[in-house]
Amino acid sequence: MYRKNSILWPDGKPPSDAYCDEEQRLAILAAHGTDAMVDDPELQEIVDLAAKICAVPVAMVTMVEEGRQMFLARTGTDLRETPRPTSFCAHAMLGTEPMVVCDARKDPRFSENPLVTGEPHIRFYAGHPLMSVEGAPLGALCVIDTQPRDGGLSLLQQETLATLAKAIMRRISQHRLGETAKEAVDERESNLKRMIDSVPGIAWSADAFGNFEYVNARWDELTGLVQPRTPGDWQAAIHPEDWEKASSAFLASLESGTAFEYEWRLKMSDGNYRWMLSRAVQSQAGGGASRWFGTVIDVDRQRRMAEARDLLANELSHRIKNIFAVVSGLIAIRSRGKPEVADFAAELGKTIRALGAAHDYVRPDHGHKGGTLSGLLEDLLAPYDTGDAERVSVAGPGITVGSRAATPLALIFHELATNSAKYGALSCEDGHVAITIDDDCNGTGKICVAWEESARSCLQPNESEREGFGSRLLRMAVEGQLKGTFEREFSEDGLSIRIVFPRDSIES
Repeated sequence: MYRKNSILWPDGKPPSDAYCDEEQRLAILAAHGTDAMVDDPELQEIVDLAAKICAVPVAMVTMVEEGRQMFLARTGTDLRETPRPTSFCAHAMLGTEPMVVCDARKDPRFSENPLVTGEPHIRFYAGHPLMSVEGAPLGALCVIDTQPRDGGLSLLQQETLATLAKAIMRRISQHRLGETAKEAVDERESNLKRMIDSVPGIAWSADAFGNFEYVNARWDELTGLVQPRTPGDWQAAIHPEDWEKASSAFLASLESGTAFEYEWRLKMSDGNYRWMLSRAVQSQAGGGASRWFGTVIDVDRQRRMAEARDLLANELSHRIKNIFAVVSGLIAIRSRGKPEVADFAAELGKTIRALGAAHDYVRPDHGHKGGTLSGLLEDLLAPYDTGDAERVSVAGPGITVGSRAATPLALIFHELATNSAKYGALSCEDGHVAITIDDDCNGTGKICVAWEESARSCLQPNESEREGFGSRLLRMAVEGQLKGTFEREFSEDGLSIRIVFPRDSIES
């Protein structure tokens, strides 16, 4: 790309040898795009001023091409060009100072020139070279008179001509820079479009109302349809079952300015449908106007793989539930007729059923109270809430239970409920257990569960039972698996337990 720190060739410096080669010189001249500057208003003002300052009838800005000299601006003549062999400026452009010819009839270079011997009968000529920033001679700013001028130009006129020549080169160079910048922008846009056309998904841009200004070539390759111009034009490409919701969601995003994301099925050119993920964001342009940019990416393979994984997971879940049922059944069968293990078998059966309930929360989409901690507690404690009076209450927000936390949580609260039924409030007719969940314990962001038994135990355990296997199991689940803390306090009126969990241990 054309870049220079200055756009002017230094004063008094001769043309560059490299660009005096005619082929190289003409290439630089063409790069300036001077054909588009014929009758340029700024250049016209300069030649008008040059004619006045130098007191001549004719002034011109000339560009010397291969076979002609072209006038970008002129005053005092109707000619647009003259042949190069008769050009005075072709000589003037090669100098370091203005070329002044006081009487062309007496100058051996021009005495036989048709422009001297015939119309327009040039006698006096002064031309200041016009040099590109690379040092390539392009032409001249010249003033012409039909009368000889023995004194040539005054010092003021020479200085003015030099200053105006610089102004001409600034104008021509700025035009060149503008054309170069435009070409660079056009090239970048062309490259960007080629790049966007090569991406595997559909890419598009639209105005604030959803009118599509650009859709890449991938649309044509995938759908074989005419490119859309309005949101309604997409209906032919979207599955009928998906169209209404997808289009409504997109129109809502246009109205609100919020990002759009939706999965729908795209009709391919072969008539089959594939799942696509469509995304779009709003971008604020200059002047307050907004535009939308979006993509449509093929996610059919990922979607079908996810469906296959879900099918497999559902099957595994069903089989695991069956295993719990089989184990529970085996315990019941093996313990029949053996009163010495009846209590142990009953307790073990309850534990297996609790694990089965916890397993339901590994896959919360099976309808178990949205997979929340309060839902898990209600399910686990439902068998203890018998009779007319409510003996168990659960209060607090619905905190999501993650798949890894469900099993240890079930073990923890099943053990607490079992202990309460054996030794605590649930072993008494008037006993009550109140469970309170706090999702921001003392402002720490942790999750607290308070277990309060409000009646004295009917069967007080001894100290060894208080810290027996059950307690060790509780601490192992709370502290080891869920990285929480466990505090227990006995009193005359019952039992208080406080368990604190890190949020990510419960929700992960």
